[in-house]
Amino acid sequence: MDSEIIALAARVLEANRKAGRTIAMAESCTGGLVAAALTETAGASDVFDRGFVTYSNDAKQELLGVGEDILSTFGAVSIATAWAMARGALERSHADVAVAITGIAGPGGGTESKPVGTVVFARAVRDGDPEKVTADVREFGDLGRHEIRRQAVLVALGLLLPETPAP
Repeated sequence: MDSEIIALAARVLEANRKAGRTIAMAESCTGGLVAAALTETAGASDVFDRGFVTYSNDAKQELLGVGEDILSTFGAVSIATAWAMARGALERSHADVAVAITGIAGPGGGTESKPVGTVVFARAVRDGDPEKVTADVREFGDLGRHEIRRQAVLVALGLLLPETPAP
């Protein structure tokens, strides 16, 4: 794992430790890379509660409670799905904040409306307004699978920082 990601993950852990917050992840296109980065630092368990790798739509439904209606109406790569993933991770954990990632890392799978490099992020905060969607769509472009996933990890880690404003 690259040093930029490890350094940011360590910063996320320390900032959340100081803020008294615990965190959870719901990952699709990153396949657990954010969780791996967070657990690269010894002692992460006092901040990082758990991670959900929900690569398939079935996993999103079964583990996070994402509705089939959301997936069929908006698709797996959508603000609605990312938001449902983040809320599901929060509801199924003891975390104070959860971030979700879903996207198209390529090389295939892209469409004209959702090209390769499209990644959607959402953040949910325990006791936050459930109607307030904190989400962001990033168009990284076709940078190659590795770099799209790397960029997605960096954005997700940034969203876990307590001082990060809503996208």
